[in-house]
Amino acid sequence: MNIFAKRNLHIGSTLTAIVLLFAGVVQGSYAATEKAATEAGKKGQFLGAKETVFPSWFKESFLDFNEDVKEAAAAGKRIMMLFEQDGCPYCNAMVEKNLSQKDIEEKVRKNFDVIAINMWGDRELLTVGGKKFTEKSFSAALKVQFTPTVLFFNEMGELVLRLNGYLPPDKFMTALDYVSQKKEKEMTYNDYVAKFAPKQSSGGLNKKPYFKPPPYDLKAQLNANKPIAVFFEQTQCPNCDTLHNKTLANKETENIVNNFISVQLDMWSNQKVITPEGKSTTAREWAKQLQVKYAPSIVLFDTQGKEVIRSEAFFKSFHTQGIFDYVSSGAYKKEPSFQRYLSERAEHLIEQGKNVNIWE
Repeated sequence: MNIFAKRNLHIGSTLTAIVLLFAGVVQGSYAATEKAATEAGKKGQFLGAKETVFPSWFKESFLDFNEDVKEAAAAGKRIMMLFEQDGCPYCNAMVEKNLSQKDIEEKVRKNFDVIAINMWGDRELLTVGGKKFTEKSFSAALKVQFTPTVLFFNEMGELVLRLNGYLPPDKFMTALDYVSQKKEKEMTYNDYVAKFAPKQSSGGLNKKPYFKPPPYDLKAQLNANKPIAVFFEQTQCPNCDTLHNKTLANKETENIVNNFISVQLDMWSNQKVITPEGKSTTAREWAKQLQVKYAPSIVLFDTQGKEVIRSEAFFKSFHTQGIFDYVSSGAYKKEPSFQRYLSERAEHLIEQGKNVNIWE
């Protein structure tokens, strides 16, 4: 896959653009809520956006992917492409929590030329094949739905690994090791992650009342005409604990998840599963087939059994609520851009007098 994009060093952000980020979901009657908010003369606030100053060592180029690949290869490096947007708190975390750690920064600078791409930008870029894009049309072509999204390319300009969304430092370091050591020549990324997965313990998974018990016949569940949410998790998983104890503990979030048929699977287990396509497999093999890289990951399917979107990174409550509502409301059918959908949701909530905190 030979593709490229470039963005000049991005310093600061325009807070008026933060509605392009993450929104929560409000249950109940929009009309009644809006009327009450209008009568009260109040609007909500948009909270949680964070400005990011990207490191000065990020690469600047002439927007020619072929040249960038050659320059990186000549220096014994690969290309790391970072898709971002103004006000994005997860992009801020990538810089201030990940790249600020000495070992991570040293590994990135030693092995990669980093190029930042504004997913809503208008700068022109050129692919190896000579096709022109703008940053935003390029992002749309690659179906970038989350920021940060990170793409890693080899010495031939071929895509080696894609990470959708923010990953904590330890998981990000695993990705860096995989790509910098050129492990794709030896094994898939899923197999590499599995090799370093925590050992199984006597402790169980976090349970929720809306999780369906086995047997897991998801093909048969389609008869209920409800979307399906598959939670891929594992034991000894701090991020899984955070998902359940904080993100999903919210009553509003629980109400949204109740719109789905939800199944929880240990992604390393041999639990039998019949997929929405009717294939008989195990949780481990299905996770590998879907290229589920980390726990927790939530894969959402529509009522026809087609995957719509997935949450496979570290997200807060409002973002998680938005992902579920994007599917259950059917908004994905009219708006292919998840970020634009969230922008509209954010504006709607603010007009209702609700605060939207994207880092809560």
